[in-house]
Amino acid sequence: MFFAQYYLDCLSHASYMIADETTGKAVVVDPRRDVSEYLADAAARGFTIEAVVNTHFHADFLAGHLELADRTGAWIGYGQRAEAEYPIRRLADGERISLGDVELRILETPGHTPESISVLVYQHTADAVPYGVLTGDALFIGDVGRPDLLASIGVTADELGRMLYDTVQHKLMALPDAVRVFPAHGAGSACGKNLSTRRQSTIGEQRATNYACRPMSEERFVELVTAGQPSAPAYFVYDAILNRKEHGLFDTASVQRPLSVEEFMERRSAGAVVVDARSPQDFASGHLRGSVNVPADGRFAEQAGTVVGPEQEVLVVAPQDREEEIVTRLARIGFDRVGGYLREPEGAFPALADEMEQAGRLTAVELRRLLDGDEPPLVLDVRSAAEREEGLIGGSSHIPLAELARRAEEIPAGRPVVVHCAGGHRSSIAAALLRHKGRADVSDLLGGYGAWLALPASADV
Repeated sequence: MFFAQYYLDCLSHASYMIADETTGKAVVVDPRRDVSEYLADAAARGFTIEAVVNTHFHADFLAGHLELADRTGAWIGYGQRAEAEYPIRRLADGERISLGDVELRILETPGHTPESISVLVYQHTADAVPYGVLTGDALFIGDVGRPDLLASIGVTADELGRMLYDTVQHKLMALPDAVRVFPAHGAGSACGKNLSTRRQSTIGEQRATNYACRPMSEERFVELVTAGQPSAPAYFVYDAILNRKEHGLFDTASVQRPLSVEEFMERRSAGAVVVDARSPQDFASGHLRGSVNVPADGRFAEQAGTVVGPEQEVLVVAPQDREEEIVTRLARIGFDRVGGYLREPEGAFPALADEMEQAGRLTAVELRRLLDGDEPPLVLDVRSAAEREEGLIGGSSHIPLAELARRAEEIPAGRPVVVHCAGGHRSSIAAALLRHKGRADVSDLLGGYGAWLALPASADV
């Protein structure tokens, strides 16, 4: 058996390829949209990708099932409850997919979504115990999939939570302790609240350590798994719907659109939003007025999908030689309306001096001085609710970054705004978004809440 996990850090996403090395038959599970790595591995090993299986309609990324089916002729599989615009094979509970001696068996595991399935992997058809189980978003390492993402139209979080209880407590925990657990996401994903950084586990380990896998009543389970979930990025519902639809294929060759200064500025004047993927430091030093800063070194796609709408045309300002990477990462969440990128921005900026501005950034000492003054600024905390519960700046307002684009009007006008997060990354995004929306006097806190906590009580202000 060939078994490979492909992990994408920026989306905390895991996909898989399983093959029988004797027959050369392979299946890819939960692929991302840029599929070249799967194709290259299959070609290098002489495999034929015969099937693409999605464990459910994902909300946090646009899956690569259509791209792989187009390139290989593979069929696309989902659980029995799935409804899609494109041809699919509905996989029944207990159904077997033979690759030769290697075999996959389908286990219906609804709860995160109604159509969710898990995939049991048998190294040999006659094995009594599976090698592992690909759990999709039903069971994570340290957590379970949240039932409240609104990815399932017409089904309530309570209904899904009760489905998930049966899935986790009665189906997945019924598997032998030795079965390896391979989830679709890891730490950082908004698909759960307590995901581990580890990329595989066992059923036995989860039975002993995962809060949601311990014996409990259905009511207690639903209460636990629905409490304290982070705000979901705005694009999640868009992707959950788009994954059901027939849509355009991603082609890396077609996204390389370098624009001259004149072309770039024409598109900006026509309404395109500029996403500047440089570091907060470089962005603060000088950027095109109205640009939104979403640093590439972080959860770029998720955060871009939080502050920019999929209907908006995007123009990219990228760190040197990372333009194609940035456009690919946008495509991974289905954001295909990229007008192009500015060729060599550092060389182009001097000619755009009239369109450039700097971003205000304050130290913790400077913020304390302002708060003690006669006209203190409004402090806006864009961390998650769970982070804020661990400590806050007195008198600050709170809107998580994932909710800021739709709640910006709640921020009172007429006062300077200082935005902070935990360390300064998300606050640069949030401050730039507010300036993009017309707020003039917006700064962000260098070092975030960590810098504020580090202030000595006797700091000279």
